[in-house]
Amino acid sequence: MTIAPAAADTIYQNLQDFGRKPEDYDRIITGDLGMVGQRALLDLLLERDIDIAKQHMDCGIEIFDAKKQDTHAGGSGCGCSATVLSAYVLKQIEEGIWKRVLFVPTGALLSKTSFNEGQAVPGIAHGVVLEHIEA
Repeated sequence: MTIAPAAADTIYQNLQDFGRKPEDYDRIITGDLGMVGQRALLDLLLERDIDIAKQHMDCGIEIFDAKKQDTHAGGSGCGCSATVLSAYVLKQIEEGIWKRVLFVPTGALLSKTSFNEGQAVPGIAHGVVLEHIEA
Protein backbone atom coordinates (compact mmCIF):
# COMPACT_ATOMS: atom_id res chain seq x y z
CA MET A 1 0.00 0.00 0.00
CA THR A 2 1.21 3.44 -0.77
CA ILE A 3 -0.52 6.71 -0.13
CA ALA A 4 1.56 8.65 -2.64
CA PRO A 5 -1.02 8.37 -5.47
CA ALA A 6 -3.69 9.96 -3.28
CA ALA A 7 -1.35 12.79 -2.33
CA ALA A 8 -0.30 13.27 -5.97
CA ASP A 9 -3.93 13.46 -7.11
CA THR A 10 -4.83 15.96 -4.38
CA ILE A 11 -1.84 18.19 -5.18
CA TYR A 12 -2.45 17.96 -8.92
CA GLN A 13 -6.13 18.81 -8.53
CA ASN A 14 -5.38 21.77 -6.25
CA LEU A 15 -2.97 23.22 -8.81
CA GLN A 16 -5.52 22.72 -11.59
CA ASP A 17 -8.51 24.06 -9.66
CA PHE A 18 -6.76 27.24 -8.51
CA GLY A 19 -4.66 27.78 -11.64
CA ARG A 20 -1.47 27.65 -9.57
CA LYS A 21 2.05 26.37 -10.05
CA PRO A 22 4.17 24.70 -7.37
CA GLU A 23 6.17 27.91 -6.93
CA ASP A 24 2.98 29.70 -5.85
CA TYR A 25 3.41 27.82 -2.56
CA ASP A 26 6.24 28.29 -0.08
CA ARG A 27 5.74 24.66 0.96
CA ILE A 28 3.67 21.72 -0.21
CA ILE A 29 3.54 19.49 2.84
CA THR A 30 2.44 15.86 2.99
CA GLY A 31 1.57 13.89 6.11
CA ASP A 32 3.91 10.94 6.27
CA LEU A 33 4.98 9.40 3.02
CA GLY A 34 8.46 8.69 4.30
CA MET A 35 11.43 8.44 1.95
CA VAL A 36 9.84 5.76 -0.22
CA GLY A 37 6.53 7.55 -0.59
CA GLN A 38 8.19 10.91 -1.21
CA ARG A 39 10.08 9.48 -4.18
CA ALA A 40 6.86 7.94 -5.51
CA LEU A 41 5.01 11.25 -5.08
CA LEU A 42 7.66 13.25 -6.90
CA ASP A 43 7.76 10.68 -9.74
CA LEU A 44 3.96 10.58 -10.10
CA LEU A 45 3.79 14.36 -10.37
CA LEU A 46 6.72 14.51 -12.79
CA GLU A 47 4.70 12.22 -15.08
CA ARG A 48 2.25 15.15 -15.25
CA ASP A 49 5.09 17.67 -15.78
CA ILE A 50 4.76 19.02 -12.24
CA ASP A 51 7.94 19.38 -10.19
CA ILE A 52 7.38 20.08 -6.49
CA ALA A 53 10.84 18.97 -5.30
CA LYS A 54 11.81 22.49 -4.16
CA GLN A 55 8.59 23.07 -2.23
CA HIS A 56 7.90 19.60 -0.90
CA MET A 57 8.23 18.73 2.77
CA ASP A 58 6.99 15.54 4.42
CA CYS A 59 6.01 15.60 8.09
CA GLY A 60 7.24 12.07 8.73
CA ILE A 61 10.62 12.79 7.20
CA GLU A 62 10.87 15.90 9.37
CA ILE A 63 10.23 14.26 12.74
CA PHE A 64 11.79 10.84 12.27
CA ASP A 65 15.47 10.08 11.88
CA ALA A 66 15.45 7.66 8.94
CA LYS A 67 18.95 6.38 9.64
CA LYS A 68 18.39 5.68 13.33
CA GLN A 69 14.72 4.68 13.22
CA ASP A 70 14.51 2.78 9.91
CA THR A 71 11.40 4.63 8.70
CA HIS A 72 11.82 4.15 4.94
CA ALA A 73 8.10 3.99 4.28
CA GLY A 74 6.87 6.28 7.05
CA GLY A 75 5.32 6.03 10.47
CA SER A 76 1.97 7.51 11.52
CA GLY A 77 0.43 9.94 9.06
CA CYS A 78 -2.10 11.46 11.44
CA GLY A 79 0.42 11.79 14.26
CA CYS A 80 3.11 13.28 12.04
CA SER A 81 0.71 15.73 10.36
CA ALA A 82 -0.74 17.02 13.61
CA THR A 83 2.63 17.35 15.30
CA VAL A 84 4.43 19.16 12.51
CA LEU A 85 1.46 21.40 11.70
CA SER A 86 0.93 22.55 15.28
CA ALA A 87 4.57 22.71 16.37
CA TYR A 88 6.20 24.12 13.24
CA VAL A 89 4.10 24.99 10.18
CA LEU A 90 1.57 27.30 11.84
CA LYS A 91 4.37 29.32 13.44
CA GLN A 92 6.07 29.81 10.06
CA ILE A 93 2.79 31.08 8.61
CA GLU A 94 1.91 33.25 11.62
CA GLU A 95 5.33 34.93 11.50
CA GLY A 96 4.99 35.52 7.76
CA ILE A 97 8.01 33.38 6.91
CA TRP A 98 5.72 31.33 4.67
CA LYS A 99 2.91 33.18 2.88
CA ARG A 100 1.06 30.21 1.38
CA VAL A 101 1.24 26.50 2.20
CA LEU A 102 -0.61 23.56 0.69
CA PHE A 103 -1.02 21.12 3.56
CA VAL A 104 -1.86 17.58 2.41
CA PRO A 105 -2.31 15.20 5.33
CA THR A 106 -2.27 11.59 4.20
CA GLY A 107 -3.66 8.40 5.63
CA ALA A 108 -5.26 5.05 4.98
CA LEU A 109 -8.87 3.98 5.22
CA LEU A 110 -8.25 1.01 7.44
CA SER A 111 -10.98 -1.52 7.87
CA LYS A 112 -10.53 -4.74 9.79
CA THR A 113 -13.18 -6.39 7.66
CA SER A 114 -11.81 -5.43 4.25
CA PHE A 115 -8.24 -6.16 5.32
CA ASN A 116 -9.21 -9.63 6.56
CA GLU A 117 -10.98 -10.24 3.25
CA GLY A 118 -7.75 -9.44 1.41
CA GLN A 119 -9.00 -6.19 -0.06
CA ALA A 120 -6.67 -3.28 -0.73
CA VAL A 121 -6.35 -0.50 1.83
CA PRO A 122 -7.19 2.77 0.06
CA GLY A 123 -4.88 5.72 0.60
CA ILE A 124 -6.45 9.12 1.20
CA ALA A 125 -5.27 12.71 1.17
CA HIS A 126 -7.04 16.01 1.61
CA GLY A 127 -5.68 19.45 0.89
CA VAL A 128 -5.89 22.61 2.94
CA VAL A 129 -4.45 25.92 1.77
CA LEU A 130 -3.05 27.95 4.67
CA GLU A 131 -2.13 31.59 4.08
CA HIS A 132 -0.51 34.39 6.03
CA ILE A 133 -2.66 37.50 6.22
CA GLU A 134 -0.99 40.81 7.07
CA ALA A 135 -2.72 42.49 9.99
